[in-house]
Amino acid sequence: MREFPRAVLTVLAVVLALWLVLGFWPLSGAGQLAFSLCILLAGGTALWRQWRYFQRHRVSMEQLTENSLPPEDYQGAVVLVCGDTASLFPVEAAHRETRQGWYLQAENAEQLPLLAQHLANARPALVPQVSVLLALMPEQHLSEESLAQSLRGWRRSIAQCRIWLNDLPPVWSVVWVSPPNSEYQEEGCWFTVTPDLPGARVRQSSHVPLPLDDWQREAGNNASRFCHLLWLDSVQALTERHIIRPFSTRQGDLPALKFCASGISLTPVMAAADNLWQQQIAQITTLSPMGSSVPAMPSLPDVLLPYMPRRQGISRRMQDMRLVGGVCFLFLALAMLASFINNQRLVRSVGDHLVVYHRLSGNPPEPKRQAQQRLRADSHLLDDWLRRGEPLRYGLGLYQGVRLIPPVEAAISDWTPPPPPPPVIKKVMQGPQTIRLDSMSLFDTGKWALKPGSTRLLVNSLVGIKAKPGWLIVVAGHTDSTGDEPSNQALSLRRAESVRNWMRDTGDVPESCFAVQGYGESRPVATNDTAEGRALNRRVEISLVPQANACRLPGSTPASSDDDVSKNEMEK
Repeated sequence: MREFPRAVLTVLAVVLALWLVLGFWPLSGAGQLAFSLCILLAGGTALWRQWRYFQRHRVSMEQLTENSLPPEDYQGAVVLVCGDTASLFPVEAAHRETRQGWYLQAENAEQLPLLAQHLANARPALVPQVSVLLALMPEQHLSEESLAQSLRGWRRSIAQCRIWLNDLPPVWSVVWVSPPNSEYQEEGCWFTVTPDLPGARVRQSSHVPLPLDDWQREAGNNASRFCHLLWLDSVQALTERHIIRPFSTRQGDLPALKFCASGISLTPVMAAADNLWQQQIAQITTLSPMGSSVPAMPSLPDVLLPYMPRRQGISRRMQDMRLVGGVCFLFLALAMLASFINNQRLVRSVGDHLVVYHRLSGNPPEPKRQAQQRLRADSHLLDDWLRRGEPLRYGLGLYQGVRLIPPVEAAISDWTPPPPPPPVIKKVMQGPQTIRLDSMSLFDTGKWALKPGSTRLLVNSLVGIKAKPGWLIVVAGHTDSTGDEPSNQALSLRRAESVRNWMRDTGDVPESCFAVQGYGESRPVATNDTAEGRALNRRVEISLVPQANACRLPGSTPASSDDDVSKNEMEK
């Protein structure tokens, strides 16, 4: 079914459009949301209309049986017959096969484009062989208004066939009219107009087409042929007025149709009472011709089939592939345009940062330091894209970030912020250096209890640490990176508590003089990649930190911070 490829093509277009909006185009979040909703709404509407069209025409499509179509390898002409077709086909059959062509009947104007669609889907290789025959039998119409209304409907349905037949197919017309003398008939006689010969010609089976004058002279004084020529003039006038002239003029959305050939057959036709042909003859001769009441099946115009142009068409599958290729090409073109816009915005943004940076003199240094930080952020982003690959919205061969890296790095390197001014110290406070103890000298691996014999090391190392009011003894434990981080942090805290407890119990120092901290592996002083570095990181640090009201004995009065500092200088 043609509807399934169309639905797949619609879904493909929606997916590519969403990818284009969300992945390429430089839109804000609100813009992406709005465009995405519009795309989904348009895609859903298209799918819904396709489903409605399928449901509306499913009954008509079911009437077109597979048996009425020619075989896939058929080499003759395939003719879609529209117009007055009831007398041209058997009652129970929708097609007629002749030596040169396969004729398919369209019973009404709505069925003709459906027949073209069914043929294009089921026999796509036969599309270049298809033509449309407009059959007209004036003796079956009662008025000019009804004939004009019928022809307008057929004209619109013929124009709709171009959707399924890759273009407007060749259109030709044939008129069947009862002869003036029903007793005299010439077998296989057709009056035709073709583009290869000027004027009307008489064509008979296996005979050379003759001009009308030669055909009349060929029979001598045959009055029957003279009546046929008079009859032919009236038929041509009717055809010119109702078919040739209206169809060759564009009307609204209906394109102009030029018939590639036309034919007239004078053969008995089933006629209605007081029909249009009788009215026309009565106006000319004041005599109304007798209509035929014998149901006969007129012959089909095989003599005109060799003059049908053969088109260079493509199958529906190839046309669908073209549509898919067109959608993909449009997506790629828009994606490259979006990538170009994104790269230009990137170049413009980095360029603006460089201009602002070079414009600043560095005095005061803070604005230029901020501009340098923006350049550092740009450099970090560009370096990251260089290592991992740029985002797709900047790619497709248009990425410009590589050529921005050298000027950005050069700008960052040509200026160094001045060092901060030294702090103003009102009073010089002397204190001991931080004492660093090796954890492996005090503890066993993974333990926090002091090893036997570590007391001597603690006494020698902590001789300068004395508890005094206004100073806080800070004991901090550290580990290397071996093991998991929570375990290391807990181990460092417990080792610091063990040292604190020894100092408290040995020196009879109040516990308020101590602050215990466990940093684990978060503050290394050396690399953890070597054994020497890990040994330096396993440590316990003890230092004095000035803090008002720290290490106060019970009953003592708090002193001012200046007095505490002046009275509690560290002893050497």
